[in-house]
Amino acid sequence: MTTQPHQADPKRVVAVIDDDPAVCNSLKFLLELEGFAVRVYGSADELLSDSSLRELSCLIVDQVMPAMSGLDMVTQLRRRGILVPAILITSRPSAVLRTRADSAGIPIVEKPLLGNMLVDEVRLMTGSG
Repeated sequence: MTTQPHQADPKRVVAVIDDDPAVCNSLKFLLELEGFAVRVYGSADELLSDSSLRELSCLIVDQVMPAMSGLDMVTQLRRRGILVPAILITSRPSAVLRTRADSAGIPIVEKPLLGNMLVDEVRLMTGSG
């Protein structure tokens, strides 16, 4: 039996922000199969300069990126009044990072991204599952 991809819902736009193109492409493919429209950004600055951020339903943000961490990027968005839900992805998060993310209401999904945990979080954040 072949799994058919779901039709992308333009109301459920997920942004993937990661400096690793392979991660961006893999997550884009996975999320599109689940029916999400996906935009990819290679850096925090690239996302922050986008004028259409209010169209986003959810952010998947790598914590460790050059120039600005994922959590700092989300903090900047919130200061601008952009309150889109975010999911932080990282390997071996420290207790300090966990505390900061928890205080900001941002769940952490640990790398490697195995199973359905990330997709389940996206569905929860976008109200589609």
